[in-house]
Amino acid sequence: MAGTYYGTGLGACGITNSDSDYIAAVSYLLFDSFPDYNGVNPNDNPVCNKKVTASYGGKSVTVAITDRCTGCQIGDLDFSPSAFSALADESLGRIDITWVWS
Repeated sequence: MAGTYYGTGLGACGITNSDSDYIAAVSYLLFDSFPDYNGVNPNDNPVCNKKVTASYGGKSVTVAITDRCTGCQIGDLDFSPSAFSALADESLGRIDITWVWS
């Protein structure tokens, strides 16, 4: 599973975040097929605001899911810059992570 980061803003969950928030986007594949999501209003997706804990290189960070990543594979997470920086230097750009629902 890959971890990347992006410039935040208004996410698919209808929440406006800043780059300093500990948030992430899940793959559109997971977002769109999340249990009990009816596919009508993304703001009502049950995945929104769920917490996950991601790990890399002996470090961990817990983030809220507030967005949908169209360029991500099923297990990838696209972090806010601050959340990514809690795991690794932004210069790496892409890291191999593990994560679990918190």
